Amino acid sequence: MGSGSACTNVIPSYHTYTTVNVTWCFAAAAVTFTIVMANITAQSNSIISFRELPFSRRSNQEKLAVKQLGPPRPNLNIKQISKKGGKSYTRGFSRCWYERKNWLAGCELANGLFCYPCVLIHPDGCTTETPWTTTGFKDMHHLSEKIKKHEASRIHIDSCLKLSAFGSVNIATQLDDGYRLALRRHNDEVGKNRHILGRLIDGVKFCGVFELALRGRDESEGSSNPGIFRGLVQFIASLDEVFEEHLKTATVFKGTSKTVQNELLDCMAAVIRARITEEVKSASFVAIQADETTDVSTQTQMVMVLRYIDGSHAVQERFFEFVPLLSSTADSIATAIMERLNSLFTEEERGKLIAQAYDGANVMRGEKAGVQQKVREHYKNAHYLHCYAHQLNLIMQQATSQVPAVRVFFSDLNGISSFFSRSPKRTTILDQVVARRLPRASATRWNFNSRVVNTVYENLDDLIECFEAISTDGSFDCTTVREASGYLRMLQDDDFKFFLHLFHQIMPHVDIMYQQLQKKDIDAVFIKRALQSFTSSVQAIRDQSSSPEQQQVAAGTTGKRRALGEQDKQRLSKEVCDTILGHANERFSFTSHLVSATLLQGDLFEQYSHVFPDEALNTTAKAYPMLNKAKLKTELSLIYESPDFKGCSGALALYQVLQRNNLHETLSETVALLNILITTPMTTAEAERCFSTLKRIKTFLRNSMGQDRLNALAMLSMERELVRNMPDFNERVIDHFAALKERRAKFQYK
Repeated sequence: MGSGSACTNVIPSYHTYTTVNVTWCFAAAAVTFTIVMANITAQSNSIISFRELPFSRRSNQEKLAVKQLGPPRPNLNIKQISKKGGKSYTRGFSRCWYERKNWLAGCELANGLFCYPCVLIHPDGCTTETPWTTTGFKDMHHLSEKIKKHEASRIHIDSCLKLSAFGSVNIATQLDDGYRLALRRHNDEVGKNRHILGRLIDGVKFCGVFELALRGRDESEGSSNPGIFRGLVQFIASLDEVFEEHLKTATVFKGTSKTVQNELLDCMAAVIRARITEEVKSASFVAIQADETTDVSTQTQMVMVLRYIDGSHAVQERFFEFVPLLSSTADSIATAIMERLNSLFTEEERGKLIAQAYDGANVMRGEKAGVQQKVREHYKNAHYLHCYAHQLNLIMQQATSQVPAVRVFFSDLNGISSFFSRSPKRTTILDQVVARRLPRASATRWNFNSRVVNTVYENLDDLIECFEAISTDGSFDCTTVREASGYLRMLQDDDFKFFLHLFHQIMPHVDIMYQQLQKKDIDAVFIKRALQSFTSSVQAIRDQSSSPEQQQVAAGTTGKRRALGEQDKQRLSKEVCDTILGHANERFSFTSHLVSATLLQGDLFEQYSHVFPDEALNTTAKAYPMLNKAKLKTELSLIYESPDFKGCSGALALYQVLQRNNLHETLSETVALLNILITTPMTTAEAERCFSTLKRIKTFLRNSMGQDRLNALAMLSMERELVRNMPDFNERVIDHFAALKERRAKFQYK
């Protein structure tokens, strides 16, 4: 029995209650219907509400809702002064009486105790029982005695019996053998139906996880091309005799129609989204990632991803929804994001949103009219982050576009893979001579350019041999021979070899940085250390550019035209490295709220033990006002002085150590700061992965797929681990499926 709120509130608060399934049973047949308790106020079961609208005048739905809510149990301030043996003492009401007597109810307005069943069934009571139903019982001195007397009264017993029987099956009916037999048959049928539906859910789940089409283009009832789902259903039937018999004999509910598939998908998506919402509600802090793309049907799709730490202290990045956008303006995007956020957070919970990560487009990052600013108007703690993976691509674009000779080098380099991809005949000779395909370059993903550099560098001699073979082979057309001769001269050129060698040194460090930015469990402290390692490596390459060994490697063979001089090569090497270092230091500088990461950077603990970083602490406290600045400073001072923490490798590692050693209460503010740092996303890599799933699900042959179906399939694919870790997933889906609408097939036990 739940407790109600105090009856003295002037304006009642509204709560939405979940679906309650109430079963009315009769001797010959059973009729099941679902009552949705929507917009039931917390005051609907208060004692004062029964004065305004008696229980007997309410509808059956309202009566069932009141019974489900149970008696209100507010804190009462009843004090009674008594004297005994010349001494005075005060008796007061204790809440333990609520636990001892489940029929007791309280009312703050009357400041008295009531009998809940009697108030509902016999509100007028009788002469001796009037206080329990009208004015409220307040005599604490004789409470125990009066409770016993009231429980023995006829009116109380009759009220309890009638309230207990309301909405339930008649006791005489329950004792009837025919009823018990019908009940057993009903439950047996429900068990079989739930087993069948569970097998269908497994089939839909399999198709969703592996991004398979549930219904083929040529699929129809009795079609010779049954589609993947029907083929999977037939395979499941070959392993399950009950399921096979059902498919052969079912007339009411077969379960293989497109309608049932879509309903099951909707129910599965609803169950997963409900689980994600539960995790978000229990998380201390939450961050969002958002990005947009255009799908195969030219519809603009925005993806929203939630990042938080779950109950097992693991970092989670959950796909939440694909949202179709009418336009790509800041207002349109911000409105779509705000609608989803408002469904997740109440007014009091808005402080939990501590970060929002997008790409660097003006519409997203604008400080006056951008999406991030519009969100921050309602969520004050939601600091904006420009995706670090995007920024790494921008750094490399700047390094290759600002130096003309480097720009020409990459243009020539990318032309090699294009040359072979335009002709099967060219590809054949490439396979014969080089025995390796050349990857295609990308203007936005520099790990692809890195692959081209490494492949050409490692197979330079074989490529020269390949182009020589094409040039001397008379079976190729003049255009191919002319282009091959040009690429042959380019590969033998000293300048090209110099740049190839230079970027072959730089690109592995870019790859390492890029791969680290793709990890889900990275945090600001980890990124800070990774950036230091990246810039140190590039600085080392710059310092080596003038060494004798570097000059000897760069010299190579001499081409026909005049190559760059050694001083020019040194200058270009330094210019490329300086460009990368300059933009990296500018774009990856930890300013504003990211300064908080420096407070927990392990290699600085020794320095901080002597000089405390007050400026960084002040900035952190200003960015995150929920932190207790004084307590945080005390905790950090002890951490800096302790040698046990100086080997800290990242915020996540330190957070998990504190949790394992039960220090989360002792170092509560440090744990809160760690939670913020870990929850803050440094990239939007998960959003990019969601787009990859979108392209696999919504293909050219499935371009008319509805938005609900798309989101359900994407949810099953991207959150497969979450589904696998929910042992009662199928049962939840079945309950949700049964509650959607009235069905001839029975799925709810009695």
